[in-house]
Amino acid sequence: MNRKKILMALTNHEALGDTGKTTGFYLSEASHPHKVFTQAGYAVEFVSPQGGKPPIDGYELDDPLNKAFIENPQVAAQLSNTLTPADIQPEDYAAIFYAGGHGTMWDFPENEALANIAAAIYEQGGLVGAVCHGPAGLVNIKLTSGDYLVAGKTVNSFTNEEEKAAGLDQVVPFLLESKLVERGAAFKKSPNFECHVESCDRVVTGQNPASATAVAETMVEQMG
Repeated sequence: MNRKKILMALTNHEALGDTGKTTGFYLSEASHPHKVFTQAGYAVEFVSPQGGKPPIDGYELDDPLNKAFIENPQVAAQLSNTLTPADIQPEDYAAIFYAGGHGTMWDFPENEALANIAAAIYEQGGLVGAVCHGPAGLVNIKLTSGDYLVAGKTVNSFTNEEEKAAGLDQVVPFLLESKLVERGAAFKKSPNFECHVESCDRVVTGQNPASATAVAETMVEQMG
């Protein structure tokens, strides 16, 4: 296993339900962790369910980390043509990190190939991290035992209250907090939009955009 590579999963899904609005991966939930990972000496590679160029939400360039990320030529080249699950050898990675953004709610859960990659990374001793809506990628990951990855673990994600506050609880295909609990996870949370990270048996999850840096820092700490 290559201890110095991290796989970052991004959504390809652009339509925000039938609202007529667009979504995608949430920029700061990729840019902030990317900074933490690369500063710690890890190479980051991007994967998406379909490959190609993923749509971006939260495109705020007054955030200096967002600006540096978007203007980084290496990152731009990677984002213009992300890897597909078929391109990935799980043994090459120390961890997989699922960036959030509402798009993930549509294309992460049912992507079996991506789930199998995460299960393989986890079962070889690697970490699985996710922030905000990124844990949508965790809800259907099954281990070789047949158990759900999150069963019996304490996790966190964008909460039901936050989804209601965002006015999207009737738009998303399911409520993420409820689905994780349904899968057997213990769910711990903080008040709306506060930083909150849970780490349990090599699964590291964060509640919202404010938690993205802390998730990555926790992952780096655990990877030693």
